[in-house]
Amino acid sequence: MPTYITLWNYTQQGIEDIEDSPNRLDDAHELVESLGGEIRGIYLTMGEYDVVSITELPDDETAAKATLRIGQEGAVSSETLKAWPETDYRELVADLP
Repeated sequence: MPTYITLWNYTQQGIEDIEDSPNRLDDAHELVESLGGEIRGIYLTMGEYDVVSITELPDDETAAKATLRIGQEGAVSSETLKAWPETDYRELVADLP
C-alpha cells in the first residue's frame, strides 16, 4: 500500500482550539481506517511544521480525499508527499534506462 508523509501546520483556529486536537486525531484515525488505510505515526514537531504524519492508503485518490476531508475542518493546513520505501527506491534506480 502506498505511503504518504504529510506535513501539517495549525491554522489560527486549530491553535486556538488546541485542547480539542486529541479528539481531532481520533477522528483522523477513524477517517483513514474507513478509507482502507492506516496512520502509521503522528509526530508533534518543532520547526517549520507543527505535525508530521505517516499514512498508508490504497491510492493517491484516497490519500487526496483523506487530506481534503481533514483540511475541511479548518484546524490544519497540509503538504503531502508520496513516499517510496527503500526496496522500491532500489528497484526504481535499478530499472533506469
